[in-house]
Amino acid sequence: MAHGMRTDPHSGYGRDSGGGNGRGGWRGTAQRYALLPLRIFLGVTFIYAGLDKLTDAGFFQASGAGSIGEQMSNIRDVSALPELVDLALKSPAGFGYAIAFGELAVGVGTLLGVLGRLAAAGGAVISLSLWLTVSWAVKPYYLGNDLAYLMAWLPLVLGGAGVWSVDAWWAGRRHRFRPGRG
Repeated sequence: MAHGMRTDPHSGYGRDSGGGNGRGGWRGTAQRYALLPLRIFLGVTFIYAGLDKLTDAGFFQASGAGSIGEQMSNIRDVSALPELVDLALKSPAGFGYAIAFGELAVGVGTLLGVLGRLAAAGGAVISLSLWLTVSWAVKPYYLGNDLAYLMAWLPLVLGGAGVWSVDAWWAGRRHRFRPGRG
């Protein structure tokens, strides 16, 4: 027997030592809540982005300063997918409304944790499309925020909404009311 050396994988550091909840102490709690700040940030940001567009009448115009049509025309030749920009330019207002309502739906779904993985996947698709069009030409690439948003969505796509979410509440209800449980 080796004296003074532990052979188990974890030391007492971080273990539940009476002050925790019996499920891993502070480490377990930190792991359960790890995605919550990201979920709140992305949810609030996308709700704000959607509402910002919906309350700006000039945004939905085909031309003019700050309009979706003007933005799309300006980035068409430098985007990775000019075909996607051409599609948006066929109906700038329709595309603008689709983006605004998409951001709003993704934001609310993410913030409340309703169909969390689906909402996060929607956010990832929006961020990917914006990266491939609007911020594709930003040099160096790390100065464009759409790629960072895309990467921020991936943990929520993989991990789901987690704690303090409608999804977790639904899962708990399904577990409690499964047939055969007393």
